[in-house]
This record gives sequence, C-alpha cells and structure tokens, in this order.
Amino acid sequence: MGKPTGFLEYPRQGNPAEAPKERVRHFCEFHPGLGREERRRQGARCMECGVPFCQSGAVLNGMVSGCPLHNLVPEWNDLVYTGNFGHALQRLLKTNNFPEFTGRVCPALCEAACTCGLHGDPVTVKENELGIIEDAWEKGLIQPHPPKVHTGKRVAVVGSGPSGLACAAQLGGRGHAVTVFERADRPGGLLMYGIPNMKLEKRIVERRVALMAAEGIVFRTGVDVGRDLSAQDLLKDYDAVVLCCGAAEARDLKVPGREGGDVYFAVDFLKATTKSLLDSDLKDGQYVSAKGKNVVIIGGGDTGNDCVGTSIRHGCKSVVQLEMMPKAPDRRAETNPWPEWPRVCKTDYGQEEAIALFGADPRIYQTTVTEILRDEKGALTGVRTVKLTGDLKPVEGSEQTLKCELLLIAAGFLGPQDYVPAAFGVERTPRTCVQTAAGRYATSVPRVFTAGDMHRGQSLVVWAIQEGRAAAREVDEFLMGYTNLE
Repeated sequence: MGKPTGFLEYPRQGNPAEAPKERVRHFCEFHPGLGREERRRQGARCMECGVPFCQSGAVLNGMVSGCPLHNLVPEWNDLVYTGNFGHALQRLLKTNNFPEFTGRVCPALCEAACTCGLHGDPVTVKENELGIIEDAWEKGLIQPHPPKVHTGKRVAVVGSGPSGLACAAQLGGRGHAVTVFERADRPGGLLMYGIPNMKLEKRIVERRVALMAAEGIVFRTGVDVGRDLSAQDLLKDYDAVVLCCGAAEARDLKVPGREGGDVYFAVDFLKATTKSLLDSDLKDGQYVSAKGKNVVIIGGGDTGNDCVGTSIRHGCKSVVQLEMMPKAPDRRAETNPWPEWPRVCKTDYGQEEAIALFGADPRIYQTTVTEILRDEKGALTGVRTVKLTGDLKPVEGSEQTLKCELLLIAAGFLGPQDYVPAAFGVERTPRTCVQTAAGRYATSVPRVFTAGDMHRGQSLVVWAIQEGRAAAREVDEFLMGYTNLE
C-alpha cells in the first residue's frame, strides 16, 4: 500500500492555508488543494501496515480509533500513489456517500490512528480523500445513476442533514421512491446552516443535492413534519419513515440577566449569517451582526470556534471564548497512547485568526459565566465570570467582569427537539434521544426508524453518515425481506 519507503522519503504536506489576516476578509474556503503530483507523493507515504488502524473504527478507552465508516484507506492511498484516481474514487465511494463533506469537516479519526503517526507525521488521509473526490467532480466522473429497477416502496426521510442524505442516497439507489422533508428553505440541515461557509462552501452541498435529485430523490423544503405535516399523514402515504432530525435542542445558560436581548444560541447566530450570505451576500441585514462589538462565546468546542471565526469576519471589536474544562496538554499524555484519539489542545482556524488579529488566544479555560450584566435600559454591557476548579467548583475570589455587547451560547445540545418524537409517539432514552434496541434503528413505533444525532446524540458528520447508511440497510430489509446494501 503506497510506496514501501514513501514515509521515509516524503514529508507530510498538508493543503496550504490562506493567511489569517487575508482570509477573514471573506467567507470562502481558504485551503486550496495540492497538485496531482504532490498528492501522489502524499499517497506514497501510506505504510504497508499489517493492521491498518486508520479504517478500524474500534473503540479504545471509550473513544473511537479510526474511521467509523471503515473507509478503505490503504487501498485508495495506494491508488493515489500510482495515479489511478478513477479506481481510487470507486473504492472511496464504496463506503462513503459524501467524501466532499468529510474531506472538509471531519476531525480525521483516521489520521489519529495512522501507524505513520506513532513516531512521526500521519498520512494526509483526509486531504487525500478530498483530493480524490474533487478530482472526480472536476473531470466529470460524478454523474447521476438513477436506479434501473424500482421496488414500488415509498420511504419518507425527515431531515436532510448528513444522516438523512446518506439514508436517502442508499435507499434511492436501491430503487425505493424516497422523499426527503426539510423544514428549512434549503436542503442540507447541519451541512447547510450549521457549518459556516468558510469550512464548507454551500455550493458543495447544493452540488450533491442536485445530483441526488437527478437520481430521483425528491426534496420537499419548508415542510416542518410534526407541525405542517402530521405523523399520521406520513405513515399513511409511505411504507416507512426515517427520522433524521438531528439534536437541535441547545443547552441554555441559566444565570441572572439571561432574559433580554443580544444573547443568542450559536446555531441561530451561525444559521442567520449563512442564510443572509446565500440570500444577499449579507446585504439584507437579516443576521445578528458582531461588527464593532465585544463578543463573548460560552463553549470551547468546534461550534464555539466557528462563532469566533464568524464574529471576526463580521468585524467584531474583540472576542473571548470561555471553556469550563482545563486546557488539554499540547502533546499526548502517557495515559493516552496511540492509536487512541489524542486528547491534546487544538488551535483551530478561528482561534488562529483571533491570535493574528488581536494578539492573543481567545480561549479562557476553567471559567464560566455567573451573571449577565445590563444597563438601565436592558442593553447587554458585560458578563461576570468565575474560575473553576478541576471538578468544576467555583474558586472563591476569582470573579471577573468582561465587556460584552454580544453573548453567544455554544454549550452543546441536549438532544432532539421534542415535537417530532412526540408527534410519532416514539420512546426516548434518558438523554432524550429516540430509543431503539442496541445496534438497531427501528423505533418503538412500527414502520418508524431513526438515525444520526437524533438517535445517538450530538456527534460528528462521519458518524451521521454511518448511521444513515446503517438505518437504510435495516429499512431495506424491513421492506424487502432481505438487503444487499453495504
């Protein structure tokens, strides 16, 4: 797999990045791809592993090591090295419906488990994947393939995020008539409105949706199932229903001063910016602007980082990101050996941009907000914070006041919003997700299935795709008595 001595001869070379002070002037992607010859050298770095952990998806010490989709990583790395990009595409699409999404936004569990990374730099697996699929789009190799045989079965997929799209693609390819219902004005769910344009340009989502529509999948946007359309009507018209509505119930902040303006959930802030960007290039003003404001973001994860990058592009005066947990180590601890997922500090694009513009990392660790401060007119003026111990207890005397005119809550999600599960009468887990038997996707209601974050809780795009594919297999077996889906 790859060149036997490639990892010794060629250094790791990632896709270049536009300089922070330049890229904050726009909302476009800023990682141009490598040329084909350099991409071949990166494929050559793949070692001939006896056990390729990169594709294992195994759980080690409570964390997944390697790709949950079991992508055939060594195979297509070797094909990249030999210049056989067309065959590499076939092997890539065998396990992953949407490499153009994971190649952009996945945290690359595969690379964390790469044997090359044990004593050196891992193979650029994620970027090789993206190089394969984008090369195929550019050369016209991605064409619609409508099913040649139709089963006569009808399936409704509720939600057009990554799990819903993956489930629909698999079932549509099998020959079932699939309709995807989306409450927003554009298909894509999390991919369209939850991930900023600079991480995943929306033309990439629209390109894939258009391909699926050409293959016969029907998209109905602006339809809020459970409100605009009843569960009973869906079950009357379709042989099976798959709920893929995500985990959109945001975790709130319950402190004095919470009621009032200029406090927003991160998902609403990001969605409004993307929608205004797509509708009018931000000219309609229909978004929450951070321009000229001191912004405080509660939450140190990926969504918080996206809020940092978006606020900077708006032209914020300053930005601070509060994290309750201690700072992770810069290198693996001895208790966190390869090939476990590395619990190390990662400085993402938004934080890089804040450092470049404001001269300091925006993150403040082991800190939380205890009060939201307002003036006599109710306008937001600041937040009062307190430091926390390692077990999240307040440190007496550590109170501090931060200036703030815009507060964004990026503290994660509690599970799916209640009204869809309630409309279908499905059972819920203690974490409010939709209940199924372990390793299964059928709910407690006949003919109703579930997948994605609604099923497993807030997770990664790669897991959503895996869930959508697995749910499709179960639905297909239910409808046909057997399945040949992978």
